[in-house]
Amino acid sequence: MNAKSILVIEDEKSLLKTLTRKFESEGFFVRGAVNGKEGLSMALEFHPDLILLDIIMPEMDGITMLKKLREDEWGKDVSVMILSNLSDDSKIMTALENNTFDYLIKVNWSLDDLVKKVKEKLA
Repeated sequence: MNAKSILVIEDEKSLLKTLTRKFESEGFFVRGAVNGKEGLSMALEFHPDLILLDIIMPEMDGITMLKKLREDEWGKDVSVMILSNLSDDSKIMTALENNTFDYLIKVNWSLDDLVKKVKEKLA
């Protein structure tokens, strides 16, 4: 069985590295991007099974990236989980309206809980 692939789009480099290492140690193939523009390009090129997406990022924020991703034939159906510190109700609603399967506030979730949620989604 091939490893499931995850694209982590996170501008906080230490968190990006932590998430990448954790998911790799759990058997996932992981790529990372540090902003929405790079993340969109990588997503459309390598078609991950799941995208973990931050909202507040330089060059292109997560909501804009998500909307552009959903315009693509492949991108309209890929699983996207928002992982953000932003608990703004309007941003949460916009993300959910753009076909995300979850919106997690970073401080409310442990790495192990996040891995469990991703594994459940990709099972």
